[in-house]
Amino acid sequence: MASRIIRHMAGAALAAFLASTTAGASLAANLTVFDWSGYEDPAFHPAYTTKHGTEPDFSFFADEEEAFQKLRSGFKADIAHPCSQSIAKWREAGLLEPLDTSKLTYWNDTMPGIASMKGLMKSDDGTAWFLPFEWGNTVLTYRTDTVKPEEITSLKAFADPKFKDRVSIGDNVDDAYALASLAIGLKDWTQMNGEQFKQASDFLREVHKNVRLYWTDNTDLSQAMASGEVDLAWAWNETATTLAADGTPVAMKKDTKEGLSTWVCGYVRLKGGEADEAEQYDFLNSISDPAITSYMVETWGYGHANGKGMAAVDPKLLADKGYADVDKFVDNTLFQSPMPTELRQKMIAEFEKIKAGY
Repeated sequence: MASRIIRHMAGAALAAFLASTTAGASLAANLTVFDWSGYEDPAFHPAYTTKHGTEPDFSFFADEEEAFQKLRSGFKADIAHPCSQSIAKWREAGLLEPLDTSKLTYWNDTMPGIASMKGLMKSDDGTAWFLPFEWGNTVLTYRTDTVKPEEITSLKAFADPKFKDRVSIGDNVDDAYALASLAIGLKDWTQMNGEQFKQASDFLREVHKNVRLYWTDNTDLSQAMASGEVDLAWAWNETATTLAADGTPVAMKKDTKEGLSTWVCGYVRLKGGEADEAEQYDFLNSISDPAITSYMVETWGYGHANGKGMAAVDPKLLADKGYADVDKFVDNTLFQSPMPTELRQKMIAEFEKIKAGY
């Protein structure tokens, strides 16, 4: 209902503005954001909406390879929301406009652990390309009424025949190979050699035998877990957070012996964007505002990239979400850091074969 009211208000404001312009005057295009479904949530960019009196236009993608191919084919947008492992590929393909950090109010407030990730926010020549927004985990998530904790002490449970037709992992090459890398004992996928790539791919083929559903967004997976169709999932924090809030017996198992995967996503400016540049930076500053941090942590279960915002969150809330000690939290994790483009292309091709049963 709130989003409908906001859109109605936005439409009225735009109509009034159009009426006030002189005949023949041209208008700048409305800001278009190419994003994951769900991130159109107005609570993520309230300062932008307050200033402009309207919501951005949103267009959605299911995974970053789909987004990449669509942009390569000529799709136009101003801002997009890729994740860390894709930045080098998008930059090398000429899809991105550099960022002017002097126009980014909270650039220097980025959490140190994120800011220090090599090749993420800046390229080797010091040019800025990527503004981190949220970070979180892909973690073993399970129905507590049908799965016993002692059955899932290892991520290899995803390939255990006892879970045949009860498993779901994302239709997402990055999360899939993060799972497989951890399962074979590899914490830094940028160092993956040929033999390790084979081991990881073989593990995913075993997991495929158990897969009931390759999920494409949180809604698909949440419905499958809520209905009991899926008992064991490789899922983002959001899944357990939203399901538990609705009373579904679901929990995350963050202490498997191999660990979990941590990812960082954020926003980039796209080459060929038609919206006013100042409006683009207004949006980027809005999503970085520490005023939204508590909402992101509490409602979505993700960490915000703004370190000052995270430091100001109620310590009890941080503890409840597992972020009380961030250094300890990420100690046993595979960071989905930028990887060589050639390796990611191999993963994409192989994952398609695996899903097809080859």
